[in-house]
Amino acid sequence: MLRERLGLLRRSISVGIVTEKYPYKPIEVPEGFRGKPVIDQDKCLGCGACVNACPPNALSMTDDLDRGVRVIKLFLGRCIFCGRCQDVCPVEAIKLTREFELASINHNDLYQEVALVMAKCMVCGRPYTTIRLVEHVASNLPREQRSHLLLCPDCREKHSSKKVSYARW
Repeated sequence: MLRERLGLLRRSISVGIVTEKYPYKPIEVPEGFRGKPVIDQDKCLGCGACVNACPPNALSMTDDLDRGVRVIKLFLGRCIFCGRCQDVCPVEAIKLTREFELASINHNDLYQEVALVMAKCMVCGRPYTTIRLVEHVASNLPREQRSHLLLCPDCREKHSSKKVSYARW
């Protein structure tokens, strides 16, 4: 019995220290590690692609019509760090960091919000999308098609149907 314990002690001494000094020395995470997602407020268009792609619904989008803003909210408590939001973002506004220490005493620390000013329809004045999204789409369209971007979907439909009815005469 004593011989077995001495053998175990000898083996442990030869192996050396295998534990990490974690709280005192940061752990190096491997390349490609998927940690905390962060939304870059300066790049975000408010298109909602990340919201649609998020499997656990950690991302949500609401339009505050009183303030005239679209709010994209990320709740880290639901996030599974799959990276779908990063994959579908057309302007790379959301990135997965290497940060994994997300414990918090305050529940509000687990939320990240991005508020974007909404564009108003030129006809009815109703907010319908973000200004950044209109500008982004306009930069990819020919000049003659850009006027439709300034209309909400309802007014755009009415405007298009009037053009079709005039074309018949």
